[in-house]
Amino acid sequence: MPQQEMLGRRLARRLTWLDPVEDKLQPLVRSALRKTMPLRNFLDGTWLGAPLHPALTDIPVGAMTTALILDSAESLSGSQRCGMAADGALAVGVLATLPAALTGTSDWRDLLGESRRVASAHALLNVGGLVLNIASVVGRARGSRRCAKASSGAAFALSSIAAHIGGELSYGMGVRVNQDAAHTGPAEFTDVLAEADLGSDELRRVEVAGESVLLARSRAGAPMAIAAVCSHAGGPLEEGERDGDRVVCPWHGSCFEMETGDVVDGPAVFPQPRYETRVEAGRISIRRVEP
Repeated sequence: MPQQEMLGRRLARRLTWLDPVEDKLQPLVRSALRKTMPLRNFLDGTWLGAPLHPALTDIPVGAMTTALILDSAESLSGSQRCGMAADGALAVGVLATLPAALTGTSDWRDLLGESRRVASAHALLNVGGLVLNIASVVGRARGSRRCAKASSGAAFALSSIAAHIGGELSYGMGVRVNQDAAHTGPAEFTDVLAEADLGSDELRRVEVAGESVLLARSRAGAPMAIAAVCSHAGGPLEEGERDGDRVVCPWHGSCFEMETGDVVDGPAVFPQPRYETRVEAGRISIRRVEP
């Protein structure tokens, strides 16, 4: 039996015409966020320790679902109170869509190829839903409740498809998931390198117990070790730049403390797994530090 292809990927094949538009828009988004690092870290969710966009999408989805249920209750019972509550819930949904869209745009800035097109399909469907919901809010204010309910119902359908595609992005394509979630490494001290072979400013990648580990020396000269694969999108940290005892990922600019693995700047939100190091008889050994 052939494997069923994800909806997002089917849509992505039909959206290749978006590539030139995305190629022009992405540098503008990156440039704008690069100038305001605190805003970038806020939108990415670095301060939260988890991506912010998925958390914010729950608010408009919940509000729109509430509006749909209350609209149905009004239609069945004729209750004006249900109608007023539905209007309020829909207004909350429209307003909550804006910060969700802003954080989603921040996530989109680093995507490429198929995942970027899938994310664009997700965004376009949500924009369509937002337009229909705004039309519904206006219709309700003017007393055209039947058309307004139809408009918000169509918006709910579009947003539901968009939410499904958003789930495919995360769970099917691994966008914004922790690339080091399954990282383990040795539980006991394991010899990895001669101390003399690690330069003072070097970023050295070694393979230990099936895991890629980044070795470096602190400014005080002590060895330090964290996972070599960036938790954001899997970038090779050994190819990044040093900033004191920090390393900057070469792919998207995530910055980590090499002594602790903590995130300094996003788009990464998850810390790097770190290792305890020791030097004996001129050899460096490491073992994983349990979270």
